[in-house]
Amino acid sequence: MPELRLFNSLTRQKEAFKPINPGHIRVYACGPTVYNYAHIGNARMAVVFDLLAGLLRRMYPKVTYASNITDVDDKIITAALETGEAIDVITGKYSRIYNEDMAALGVTPPDVQPRATGHIQEMITLIETLVSKGHAYAKDGHVLFHVPSFQAYGGLSGRSRDEQIAGARVEVAPYKKDPADFVLWKPSTPDQPGWDSPWGRGRPGWHIECSAMAEKHLGLPFDIHGGGADLKFPHHENEIAQSCCAHGAENDLSAFVKVWVHNGFVTVEGEKMSKSLGNITLVHDLIKKYPGEVLRLTLLSAHYRQPLDWSVEAIERSKSTLDRLYSILHNANAAEKDACSIEESALPSGEIFDALCDDLNTPMALAGVSALAKQLADASDRENKKEIMQQLLAAGRMLGILQQNPESWLGYGAGGEDSEIDALLAERQQARKDKNFARSDEIRDQLAAKGIVIEDTPSGPKWRRTG
Repeated sequence: MPELRLFNSLTRQKEAFKPINPGHIRVYACGPTVYNYAHIGNARMAVVFDLLAGLLRRMYPKVTYASNITDVDDKIITAALETGEAIDVITGKYSRIYNEDMAALGVTPPDVQPRATGHIQEMITLIETLVSKGHAYAKDGHVLFHVPSFQAYGGLSGRSRDEQIAGARVEVAPYKKDPADFVLWKPSTPDQPGWDSPWGRGRPGWHIECSAMAEKHLGLPFDIHGGGADLKFPHHENEIAQSCCAHGAENDLSAFVKVWVHNGFVTVEGEKMSKSLGNITLVHDLIKKYPGEVLRLTLLSAHYRQPLDWSVEAIERSKSTLDRLYSILHNANAAEKDACSIEESALPSGEIFDALCDDLNTPMALAGVSALAKQLADASDRENKKEIMQQLLAAGRMLGILQQNPESWLGYGAGGEDSEIDALLAERQQARKDKNFARSDEIRDQLAAKGIVIEDTPSGPKWRRTG
């Protein structure tokens, strides 16, 4: 089996993955804040880490993949004020929709999906530890992490002191000892969600959540942590600071996590997604227009660390690619059960698996898929054709594509599925026998107007829907 190599954001280089315990790989990815529908940037993270977790499961006997839900946050409080809905109603609704939308993209649920509100005591305990060690302080109902107490701060992002302050997106408030200090705990007004704590009724800051949840469910240190590139600073930088300082590892940034994986940004038609531009692209809307596999393939079409420009053209290219692959499978009789069934443990061909082990090189893996499909289309020997088909299906399952019945994907109708269409096909066949080509063409045009395409094959006419 090939060696897995990943680009580690902490060391800024691609390196061989060396598990802490080869018998149990532990992975954490930062999930959504559930106050609205997930956008395509959220989906890229989910698909990338779904692929990574699936690859790890093929290589190691046990993998625990955790990805959280942030269900206490100022954005959620704002959404509750704007809509008049209770906070738990909002978070429950959008958690459910997020999971349903990701499932439509072929994302397997994480093994653990912790919710922030279920881990308040763990957060309080972690904050108390930081205060006792002199890395945090309480002031005016707030508790803040004191960034200057951690000399290695900035090691993940490589940001200078001035860049840290400018990019921290934190309020310079009178209760701060240093402008870069960030909130671990904040007071809550009576109309805001809150929990009793040693510092009064309040709620956690965003960054402390993942440190507490990751430690509880995975233990420290664990193997891989990550998310979108936008989280590298300040969120992941702050997680490292909190967790390393709480455990007396101020001089070892890897004492929290060994490997950091970050996927690149998603732009839309060349522009950054933003409310002001009105181009925030929601998965919930996209899956109403396109099959989930098409969207997944589009997300995997660029290397995960590179920027991905989302466009209608990119989606259409993915749709054409899948139509071609499914057509080849269909022509090779892949719809037969004996051809479509593959062992759960089956691995894709060496070239494709090697590409995925090389820092999830999906463009190279997809090139391998296309090459396999061409071999299948050109194959004549039945046994050889079946073997290639098995390899193609194994590669598809690894990537989360080619999971549908080819006939269903291509829109072919089975006999008896639509009596009106079957009757028209029978009438057209009779017209062709009678050399009444005018009527035959008329029926073809009549069906075409309904989005039905007729294909004349040696075994008789077949029809499929085009939309």
